[in-house]
Amino acid sequence: MRNFLEIEAPVIDRFGGEDGLEAKLTKPKAPERVQSISNSQWLSAASRAVFQAGFSWKVVEKKWSGIEKIFYGFDLSFCRYLSEEALDDLMRQEGMIKHWTKTRSIQRNADFFWYLSNEYGNLGNYFSGWNTSNYVENLKYLRKGGDRLGGKTAQVFLRRMGVDTLIFASDTIRALVREGVVDKSPSSKKDWAALQNAIETWQAQSNRSLNEISQILSLSVG
Repeated sequence: MRNFLEIEAPVIDRFGGEDGLEAKLTKPKAPERVQSISNSQWLSAASRAVFQAGFSWKVVEKKWSGIEKIFYGFDLSFCRYLSEEALDDLMRQEGMIKHWTKTRSIQRNADFFWYLSNEYGNLGNYFSGWNTSNYVENLKYLRKGGDRLGGKTAQVFLRRMGVDTLIFASDTIRALVREGVVDKSPSSKKDWAALQNAIETWQAQSNRSLNEISQILSLSVG
């Protein structure tokens, strides 16, 4: 595994210098901005990512404002108490994407998010407290506690909300394989431990966010 500055150097050259690369990269929100996001916004964003997984993102985007109305703005208290019968009725409303397990995930994730909100004061407090040293454990906890919130779905959701995260785009995985961190998308305990060690090392070397590290890894493959 190379020093991250060595990985980054040819990417900087490709974009005509550091300023060119910086203009290309997206960065996480400041913790106080993440902290200020409402509980309903977290549930809406998580649900949108779930519905977009394996489906047309554009179709979901077009329908999402209507779906938010169907679910009363994704209010946690409303959504967590929805019975399967109520969910089925809502799924049949005009404008709703008719996918049962994804619709059911709204209730299950509302219940999980309600638990987190009560433990931490609100979801913004919880997610703003994520840091690199606990990144893999945090992802595992989200996958275990939530419904359909594993893998790339969770990473897309988190990135959109401004939480510092990797995204396992195909080129990012290729870069991780090239650097000898893993030999495929992380799945085993050994893979995840290797990933955790790599991102901590690279962040110490570069002083970059996980967002930036992920994007630079991907760009280094092109």
